[in-house]
Amino acid sequence: MSTVRPRNDEGADGEHSGTIRKEQPPFLTKLSYAGYMYGLKSILVPLFWLREWKETRNPPEGHPDIVKTYKCRPHLPVRIFFPSSYDQTSPATLPALFTIHGGGFCLGHQRDDDEWNRTFADTHSVLVISLNYSKAPTYPFPTAPHDIEALVLAALEDASLPIDRSAHAPASRTAILGFSAGGNLALSVSQLPAIRNHPLAPRAAISVYGCLDLSVPPHEKLQNRPYKPALRPPRGNPNTSTSNNSNRTDPLLGLAPAFDWSYVPYGQDLRDPLLSPHHYADRADLPPFVCIVASELDMLAHESWRTACRLSREGGNVRRAVPDRRSADAPWRICGDPDGRVISRRGELIGLLPAREDERYAFEETYYPGGRGGRASGGVKWLLVPDVLHGFDNPHIRALMGGTEAIKDAELKTEAYMTELARWLKEVVWQL
Repeated sequence: MSTVRPRNDEGADGEHSGTIRKEQPPFLTKLSYAGYMYGLKSILVPLFWLREWKETRNPPEGHPDIVKTYKCRPHLPVRIFFPSSYDQTSPATLPALFTIHGGGFCLGHQRDDDEWNRTFADTHSVLVISLNYSKAPTYPFPTAPHDIEALVLAALEDASLPIDRSAHAPASRTAILGFSAGGNLALSVSQLPAIRNHPLAPRAAISVYGCLDLSVPPHEKLQNRPYKPALRPPRGNPNTSTSNNSNRTDPLLGLAPAFDWSYVPYGQDLRDPLLSPHHYADRADLPPFVCIVASELDMLAHESWRTACRLSREGGNVRRAVPDRRSADAPWRICGDPDGRVISRRGELIGLLPAREDERYAFEETYYPGGRGGRASGGVKWLLVPDVLHGFDNPHIRALMGGTEAIKDAELKTEAYMTELARWLKEVVWQL
């Protein structure tokens, strides 16, 4: 598939400029969203509290080394993971990765990512700092980005944390990563001047199956994901036809409208770059390096693909085509395999296999202004993980993926993409 096509003067991905305001839905719709969201929170919040209470008394394997609070946000604890090989009495410093959990801006808990954070810290010798934020609908946009901003700044100023603050370091050795809604927040908070202009500003922002475009209604996103009847439910649905829109669904679809209603205030511009960074964030306002990871069987994957291609087009010399979500050409409209074929063996990331290189699944660009022997000034990395659902790397979610084979596949692909991400951070972004 060619990476270049004629320039679209109406916008690199077929989107028009201008303002789209969040409109109020009918009263009964608002009532149903409120009942659904507050009802769900009334069930989950006590369960989260009970789990946290139990784990403070009997910490599970993979728990954080420290849970601490900062004066700027005393109600939002930060979970800190030192590599298991690190001597906490040592003056040695570490590169740092901030992580942000998902949950549609409304639900979720930092605890949900403990396994990922612990594995990444231990396996790749990185200090991992897991951040928290206030949840909608009680705290709608833009509360969450500013919560994350305050906590990042507090952690960077915390002398007790062994973050690499070397005066001789040619660039910051920090990065920020988010899952799902956290992917949105990672790109959002990176644009804020207090973060962007900080000496230790994240050198990379990473979105993992992020919700990056809130200007498009959730149901419209279904046309942009592949459907694979050959896979067992819930990854595949034998009754779903790729040509019949009425049969299309996605595990997120039942939640997304209530999430959007909860997080976005009425009258808000849906193309605000802090809300929908996929098309509207200025490349110069983002960190020098951006990595976008997506799940192929996810209605959010196409907006991630568009984001990666758009940033590639604007950040370097590559005239990369940006997919159009409305295209009549299926390879541009569908993120992944448009024919619904199962294309990977268990645990494979096909974009990393030279014999099956396909830029729909992976590309990596690095900019070297002084030539490859010098220090990289920036870059874009894209990775589409094949044949997996949203949340495949979270053990609590993948337990619902349907069967031992699917769970094992998700586990292997999680390990593979984490290894690739660590390689990119260490060798390319931080150049350790």
